[in-house]
Amino acid sequence: MNIKPIGDRVVIKQIEAEEKTKSGIVLTNAAKEKPPIFEVVVVGDGKQNDGTEVKMIVKAGDKVVANKHAGYTTKINDEEVTVIPQNQIMALIID
Repeated sequence: MNIKPIGDRVVIKQIEAEEKTKSGIVLTNAAKEKPPIFEVVVVGDGKQNDGTEVKMIVKAGDKVVANKHAGYTTKINDEEVTVIPQNQIMALIID
């Protein structure tokens, strides 16, 4: 994927919903709700804000929680991605 976010923006892609529940029940497409969990694809370099640099906390490959309606969603090479400012990420998922 050839995309590089500018400033403090982050490119994320939504993680697919599970096909089965933990107990093994197969879900139909209508029953699958996309969780607000994303994988970070690429991160910008940070930006100057009142003369200081914004520290980029997330990195490519991190799993994060973000508002699924935040940012700008587009398709790049047939893959749907969302570009959001880092401050729209609510939590980092630590395994």
